[in-house]
Amino acid sequence: MKFNHLKGYESVTLPTETIDGKRYYTTPEGKHYPSVTSVTGLLNRKSIAAWRKWVGEEQANKISSQAANRGTRYHYMMEDFINNIDIDEKLSKATPLDQMMFNQTRDITEKLGDIYMLEGSLYSDELMMAGRVDCIADFAGKISVIDLKTSTKRKPPSHCKSYFIQETAYAKMFEERYQIPIERIVTIVAVEETGQSQLFVEDPSKWYDHLLDLRSQYKTEFGL
Repeated sequence: MKFNHLKGYESVTLPTETIDGKRYYTTPEGKHYPSVTSVTGLLNRKSIAAWRKWVGEEQANKISSQAANRGTRYHYMMEDFINNIDIDEKLSKATPLDQMMFNQTRDITEKLGDIYMLEGSLYSDELMMAGRVDCIADFAGKISVIDLKTSTKRKPPSHCKSYFIQETAYAKMFEERYQIPIERIVTIVAVEETGQSQLFVEDPSKWYDHLLDLRSQYKTEFGL
């Protein structure tokens, strides 16, 4: 199959800059905005700190590195696939784990309609935030933020709140830049242990107030 990439929704260039030890995006107007993940990271900060203490720093770093590398490899393959690049050769050389992670979500990804943006940078002057969205595409007839995730274990929806808030931020950014409303946020999760993917579909309006609360907390703590 071939994905249809729409023109007119090209990503903007957002250089990064470190301010007081934290990374910020610089908008075309020269404003410094924190990343979406920095803001939404406040939600799970305490639980992550507790987990790192429980397993120990060395083991926590090892697990985190493995998860990050797995996610990066998965994203690269999915990006090529959605960009209509022949994935078969790369997939044949991939590890059995990477093959499994890709294939279990392939059927869902193939259902995407028109692609508005893939791995694109966005920002919002209203939220004063910036970041890179995985994908914005038609999903079941509605323009949606598509977030591609990997996980070691299946996640209950209650453990995905940071995903939903993050995706809501991207929805707001896209609406602000292109005046096109986003009605749906979609989380596609490739799961290592079960080999069965998860799909979460949410209304971004449900999570917008949570996003504003975290943005306010970030500004209170860090001044930007």
